[in-house]
Amino acid sequence: MKRNRQLSLFEEEGFVPTEVEEGEKPLIEATTLWDYPTQSYGKTPKGDNKYPGVTPAFIIYNLVQRYTKPGDLVVDPMAGSGTTIDVCKEEGRRVIGYDIAPVRPDIIQNDSRKISLDDNSVDMIFVDSPYSNNIKYNDHPDCIGKISCEDERFFDELEKVMKECNRILKPGKVLGWLIGDQWVKRKFTPVGFMVYERLCKYFNTVDIICVVRRSQTSNTAVWYYRARKFNFFLRGFKYLFIMQKPNVGLEKEEHREIKWAYYERK
Repeated sequence: MKRNRQLSLFEEEGFVPTEVEEGEKPLIEATTLWDYPTQSYGKTPKGDNKYPGVTPAFIIYNLVQRYTKPGDLVVDPMAGSGTTIDVCKEEGRRVIGYDIAPVRPDIIQNDSRKISLDDNSVDMIFVDSPYSNNIKYNDHPDCIGKISCEDERFFDELEKVMKECNRILKPGKVLGWLIGDQWVKRKFTPVGFMVYERLCKYFNTVDIICVVRRSQTSNTAVWYYRARKFNFFLRGFKYLFIMQKPNVGLEKEEHREIKWAYYERK
């Protein structure tokens, strides 16, 4: 059976296949719950799945397909192992990847709090930022990932990145920001909510996605046992905030009238 026939059958029944065959493109997500079995897809690697906190390539693929067109410029201010670069090159998008401590030659050394691009010059931005000091990304003294999310300075520094992203992004274009919460030593920090609150100073919300966390050290039987025995929760997902830079001079709607279709209960 041909793939397009398979997909039509899945769609008719309301199911979406989770596995991506080698060399094939993943489907565009239709819901706000994203769950991927592997970090990458296709015949060529996207990023390095051994890199600390590596980004799932499927996330960037979905954002690129939904919010850009071939030839558009995508920027990743915290490029890490280069997943965004690899996805964009394969999909025919121009791309610039920055990092404070580059691990490959096509990533430009730069602090994300000051980006040397013109105002309103970028078509999409993706940020997979640190969400505390739980991972050692590099030895650079100015790395934001060296600051604990329990310290307000962490969010102050991330807000500098947000402000810079707002400056270089074109009006009406989209920013995707991936972030997770923290629970450590009996204390929960809602990092996602706190980052989202800051993002709302500069952007409008398009949608909020939950991305299932798979490749982490706590995905083991012993950690599941501890979580049940000592009454705490393992981190099961990250937030993907999809935000839009407001169009200049576009007035907000004061009132929207929505006609709902109501159904009688039997």
